[in-house]
Amino acid sequence: MPEIKAHMAGTILDIPVEVGQTVAEGQDVACLESMKMQMFIQADEAGTVKLIKVQPGDFVNEGDTILELS
Repeated sequence: MPEIKAHMAGTILDIPVEVGQTVAEGQDVACLESMKMQMFIQADEAGTVKLIKVQPGDFVNEGDTILELS
């Protein structure tokens, strides 16, 4: 199962997808704030959101799983 991971440490600002939603490759699936910059995290491949492991306001480290696709 493909996992979408944080590319750097920061705080999750938004997750504009929900479990069961189909996402396209390159679609924004999360917004992360790090060093006062907002960065969008995109899906590496198309799939259906199976599990969201974080919520807005959560702090993540580089490499932490944000969500899983099926």
